[in-house]
Amino acid sequence: VYREEQVLGRVGEEPGRLASRLTVRWDGRPLLDQEVTCGPGAPGGWDGPAVLGGYRALGQLVVVRPEFAERAPGPKVLGESAALTPLAGPAVLVSALAPDGLRLRRLLDEALAELDS
Repeated sequence: VYREEQVLGRVGEEPGRLASRLTVRWDGRPLLDQEVTCGPGAPGGWDGPAVLGGYRALGQLVVVRPEFAERAPGPKVLGESAALTPLAGPAVLVSALAPDGLRLRRLLDEALAELDS
């Protein structure tokens, strides 16, 4: 399990800038190669509906499990601002947005609990 939580500043303050890239390989093959840039100086649209949609916290879970090679969970919307996506291999990606770090943490906790059930 890889978990990442990123918060673009505190409530009421200008957002910080974030540039992040995550590459995950399994057995020498890429499962995920994702890059995101948000905040002042980032390409236009980062705070629009296609990226953050006004939220300040973003996070993800990458869960790699051998049993997912045979039967991975299907794509699923989790709440109002998270999604589970199967990857090309024994893995899934959960992406989530929230107004703050606490709510983001709760969303990711709920997603992980659902995968564990």
